Amino acid sequence: MAPPVVRGTAAWRYFGDFRDLLLAGQILVLQVAHPIVAAGVRDHSDYTEDPWTRLMRTGASLSIYVYGGSDGARYEAERLRKLHRKFTGFTGGRRYSALHPGAYAWVHATLVMAPVDAQRFFGRPMSTSELDEYYAQMCDVGRLLGVRAQDLPSSWPEFEQYYRETISSFGPNETISTLFETIRTVRKPWSGLPDSWWRRIQKGHARVQMFLIRATLPTELRARLGLEWTARDERCFARFRRAVRLIGFAVPPALRTAHMRWVGRLNVWLRAHPRAYRFLARR
Repeated sequence: MAPPVVRGTAAWRYFGDFRDLLLAGQILVLQVAHPIVAAGVRDHSDYTEDPWTRLMRTGASLSIYVYGGSDGARYEAERLRKLHRKFTGFTGGRRYSALHPGAYAWVHATLVMAPVDAQRFFGRPMSTSELDEYYAQMCDVGRLLGVRAQDLPSSWPEFEQYYRETISSFGPNETISTLFETIRTVRKPWSGLPDSWWRRIQKGHARVQMFLIRATLPTELRARLGLEWTARDERCFARFRRAVRLIGFAVPPALRTAHMRWVGRLNVWLRAHPRAYRFLARR
């Protein structure tokens, strides 16, 4: 049995690291590359209309089930399962459910892998013992969320193989194309932001996001999606990685996850004070 996610353990140190945010685009692409997830997002998600709210809700959810304590994690797990039961439809002439065991496990798998990739790209790769502890802890989180034990491999090496084999079946789809278009045309997060300012910010934001997606996606999937990657891009990414690595090493380890831990505690408090939660949600 894995140790609980408390200060000093692998999941506590790595899951909420600020460098994980650099892989947000990669995670979304990998999730919607799964056919069932793609259909669910296409039919039920409002991220194209309000991506900023969707991003904040996702961050809040992640913070709770890792940093919100056992009670907070159980509450969030029950909320997510209840929410996803409503997401059903048809794709390819067959009925699907957002709680399809394989698809549900895959979404969790992408969140498990992201901090490992973030450390590999932008920090210090996790040691074998850290990976073993981290993976065991994240399997416990997955089971709490309703991922069946048989849908996640029992060890980290087996998980890596499962991850590679799953990605090998992915290719282009309509939802990935919509995601890329949303990144390029995303609306401003605040209505008071002048349009002239946002046009500049939007263009830079799209360029950075698409660069990071191209840089961090598995090579084979990047090629199947038709995303170009040049030697010049590789050199640019190497310089970027060195800069982020230096910044990360300058930040004390406890502060690297402080934002996610703070959001986790805040959201647990809000769940215990529903009036305050409803007020902020309306705002």
